[in-house]
Amino acid sequence: MFTIGDFARHGRVSVRMLRHYDATGLLRPAHVDPHNGYRHYTAAQLARLNRIIALKDLGFTLQQVHDIVDEKVGAEELRGMLRLRQAELESAVAAAGARLVQVEARLRAIESEGRMSVDDVVIKNLPAVRVAELTATAESFGPEDIGPVIGPLYDELFRLLGAAGIIPTGPGVAYYEDAPEGGGRISVHAGVQVCAPLQDGPFRVLDLPPVEQAATVVHRGSMDTVLPTAQTLARWIDAHGYRSAGYPREINLECPENRDEWVTELQAPVVRS
Repeated sequence: MFTIGDFARHGRVSVRMLRHYDATGLLRPAHVDPHNGYRHYTAAQLARLNRIIALKDLGFTLQQVHDIVDEKVGAEELRGMLRLRQAELESAVAAAGARLVQVEARLRAIESEGRMSVDDVVIKNLPAVRVAELTATAESFGPEDIGPVIGPLYDELFRLLGAAGIIPTGPGVAYYEDAPEGGGRISVHAGVQVCAPLQDGPFRVLDLPPVEQAATVVHRGSMDTVLPTAQTLARWIDAHGYRSAGYPREINLECPENRDEWVTELQAPVVRS
């Protein structure tokens, strides 16, 4: 038998944790000395300890762990619990990855302040363009809120266009407006240029009006990293005597499989200050 200290070392846990598991009935010592109260464990109990730690690390409550290791949970129910936990962990990892991308974008924006070239900013006249589009609402204009909304919109839009036999005739055109409900929410319009009759239905076909003046710049890379480019455009607008007249459009010039190779033109409507 092992003393509680030896068992803790072999199990790579703390003595305090073993005492807690004893108090909750999750892992009782094999023997308790009646005279001094010292706890002793067997090597066979390491198997139960390993299961407890593994289940706890998966996020199960101590009561759930207790039921599982005592076989109060059937194999099918346990399988379902593990699959659900797996999905939760994968979602958390994806969310953490997305937050890391946004932190990196903010860091690049800070590092590039005053150093990014503005030579490629061009004032253009934007002609009217006919698009087919779907619309949804995002919680904010932040990339972390826009991305999860606009991606599924485009997937569904292209599915509907294919079913209707409509072939896009030009690049994707995304544009944004303040949502009617306010609160900082944004109406996200995911569109693509088409040659089709105006319509409302599963998707909408409409003519976007011309824009007399737009400050434009090309962003290369995933739209998750657009922040430094967008802020360079904003600084150019301010430095050259203009003011913004709405949210910038995003024209998807190239959208290969690798999002880091995307090429997108930002078109910010402007007027003279």
